[in-house]
Amino acid sequence: MHDITGKRIAILSTHGFERSELEVPRDRLTEAGAEVVIVAPKTGTIRGWDGDDWGGEAEATLALSDAKVEDFDALVLPGGQINPDLLRVENKAVQLVRGFFYAKKPIAAICHAPWLLIEAEVLKGRKATSYHSIRKDVENAGAHWLDEAVVCDEAIVTSRSPADLDAFCAKIAEEVAEGIHSDRAVAS
Repeated sequence: MHDITGKRIAILSTHGFERSELEVPRDRLTEAGAEVVIVAPKTGTIRGWDGDDWGGEAEATLALSDAKVEDFDALVLPGGQINPDLLRVENKAVQLVRGFFYAKKPIAAICHAPWLLIEAEVLKGRKATSYHSIRKDVENAGAHWLDEAVVCDEAIVTSRSPADLDAFCAKIAEEVAEGIHSDRAVAS
């Protein structure tokens, strides 16, 4: 994995995140040298989902209302069905995703988290993947859906499921190491 010492990465999440999809990127990106900050609608403990029930907690240390694109080098969006569904109706969450996109900073979404990319209207004309059950949502947003462990299109990194976490985390670190993608075209 690339050394990303000195980089700051936001993980945007709320209750119902898929436990591994928050914890594994948080831990791996931290091990690669980044400072990882969990952003949620409110600071405090958020509950994860693990298998068929609630499982695990994470501490959100930054409120969504205080999160600023310029304070971070990348944004990670964990999945789970509940988490991205709750966040995509939060205007500030959608604006944050859109802000990272227009700042040309890496955005990574796994599993059901591409719902946030869809809501932010940043997938049109791009290659992406997701959990198979939201494939049509991704395609209807104008993306070309691929059944691959990790898809990266101009610093928008997407993966299908927890089985893809190794490839997902490695690609995030690579994109963060590359920095701002000044050649990224605006979604048409």
